[in-house]
Amino acid sequence: MGKPIVLQLGDDIRWNHELYSEFQEKFDIKRSYSMPRAEFIQALKAKAFGDFFAVYRPFWNTGGEMGNWDEELVSLLPTSCKIYASAGAGFDWVDTAALAKRGIVYCNAAAACTESVADAAIWLIISTFRLLSWSAVAARSGDKDQFVDANRNLAPVSRNPSGHSLGIIGFGRIGKRIAEKAYKALDMKIMYNDVVQAPKEVEQSLNAVFHKSADTLLAEADCVLVATPFAGETLLSKEGLAKMKKGARLVNIARGKLIDETDLVEALKSEHLSAAGLDVFQNEPHISPELIKMKNVELLSHNAGASLDSHIGFERLGMENIMSFEKTGKAISPVNVHLIKPSKL
Repeated sequence: MGKPIVLQLGDDIRWNHELYSEFQEKFDIKRSYSMPRAEFIQALKAKAFGDFFAVYRPFWNTGGEMGNWDEELVSLLPTSCKIYASAGAGFDWVDTAALAKRGIVYCNAAAACTESVADAAIWLIISTFRLLSWSAVAARSGDKDQFVDANRNLAPVSRNPSGHSLGIIGFGRIGKRIAEKAYKALDMKIMYNDVVQAPKEVEQSLNAVFHKSADTLLAEADCVLVATPFAGETLLSKEGLAKMKKGARLVNIARGKLIDETDLVEALKSEHLSAAGLDVFQNEPHISPELIKMKNVELLSHNAGASLDSHIGFERLGMENIMSFEKTGKAISPVNVHLIKPSKL
């Protein structure tokens, strides 16, 4: 009997060569490299990769050329496929429910980029309180008038995060790590909303207050940070933004589609919200021209989780997920196991 087949998407391994050697010993690696969608679909129909046991996507920038993993692609996977392990934290590009119906465990790599995303979140929090984007843009302009404007006028509208409340929507691994950094480094008061309440020891270590309703968190937090996965619906539109405390700040390091950008612009223009820090956007890579012009908005190019450390971790965790599942029947970082019927596991 031959080794189980793993279909590897995208480029060659770059960093974890020793682990990859072990991976190759355990599995027969088939490669699709960077096939466009039509060619990839034809290859699946022709069973060009054989009856593979797992799909492995080690990188975020390659291996996704076939587009979103929707019902069309998922339906073509062989019945032998049991696990899909990918780089990246978000999974709005893959139909995890469709995979679950076929008994396929999907694993993301949020654990590998937690530190990077949390660091970027702290940057955005600080910038929304201090309005450092205004200062940076003015300095880089090389224009003396812009420099003088920021130098003279920033202070009256700039605050320190210390002592202010941070309301985190989505208290998973990344949300908790952001809370730790904000509490310990910035001396912020932590409140959070999630579908489940964190263990008491976690809450006590952060003096964190659980809000069962997001509405009460929105009404109380000086800064609201979005760290929840995109589940197909907008989280904050006009109604939700209106529930936020007047003068509050909004930070999004999750997914751009969670926030209605048109409504956010209006909330900023009306001064209901005082600032925003965004790593992600509703229509990436396009950004609202009005957001771009605002001095009180910090913008990043969806780089919160983008560090060398994260990418090394993505590569490693994907292999570890597949190896663990093959050996024990359990993956390290599954996101859809709760959707899979026990008979299919």
